[in-house]
Amino acid sequence: MRSLVGRDLIWLGDFEPHEIRWLVELGLLMKKRYYSGERIIPVLRGRSVALIFEKPSTRTRVSMELAVYQLGGYPVVLRSDEMQLARGEPVKDTARVLSRYVDAIAARVKRHETLEELARHADVPVINMLSDFSHPLQALADVMTMVERFGGVAGLPVAYVGDCGNNVAHSLILAVAALGGFMRLACPREYRPSTRVLKRAEEFASITGARIEVFEEPEEAVKGAKVVYTDVWVSMGQEAEAEERRRKLARYQVNERLMRLAAKDAVFMHCLPARRGEEVTEGVIEGPWSIVWDQAENRLHAQKAVLAALIAGRA
Repeated sequence: MRSLVGRDLIWLGDFEPHEIRWLVELGLLMKKRYYSGERIIPVLRGRSVALIFEKPSTRTRVSMELAVYQLGGYPVVLRSDEMQLARGEPVKDTARVLSRYVDAIAARVKRHETLEELARHADVPVINMLSDFSHPLQALADVMTMVERFGGVAGLPVAYVGDCGNNVAHSLILAVAALGGFMRLACPREYRPSTRVLKRAEEFASITGARIEVFEEPEEAVKGAKVVYTDVWVSMGQEAEAEERRRKLARYQVNERLMRLAAKDAVFMHCLPARRGEEVTEGVIEGPWSIVWDQAENRLHAQKAVLAALIAGRA
């Protein structure tokens, strides 16, 4: 496998299945070393990473800042309203300047195009901490969690219910396909995944044996699934269409009735934050099916894997 040093992580489609698998394995190794007492793995000693936040954050902010620290590096946290970006400085100028100061740039942005422009003009790796199109760090943590729970993802039936055209679904489709899983998506026609994502996922599937199916009925996707996943119906920036989204997605709620159609040992996953009573019931997210806290924890270790691979090239 060619080195990942210097690569950008804008969306998982830029990587090959074996590279995604390696990042997952590295994340699991990072976690094992962490719990063996090796809290600091200093592969980024003397290095720094700029963390840009255009959107509010809890899990991403804390986990990414700690990921840099636990690799021996220095995180420089920047809110967009504190930067000259807020006063109209071009993204390309920000990219060029930060490249002179730091060893990588990670950004949580409103528009995916912002990340693409950062990557075009930066001389250091650019990492997507979230955009409206893709959330690759979340997906890496998700498949890590599936590996821990089921021993692997190959052949694992994974159901995603709700808005299948959002950033989380796009990245999960690619991550599951890269590891050979069976991705079943249930959504209204207007909330189907991007054709660009589906095309790349099918390319992954031709290598890994994965399957990707899209249904309109949630019951079809969930029946016999080992993993049932959902996300909020109204993401940041979609508030104007909130009522329409809630009306069209109401029958895609993950509730106890739907979970009983899944496999006996099925688990429930959600990237968080969750709107209890909307896309998921309190009984599901707080019940025995839920492994959402394991997912949240694995963000830390998945991100350490990405930082180590793209900046230092080693663990």
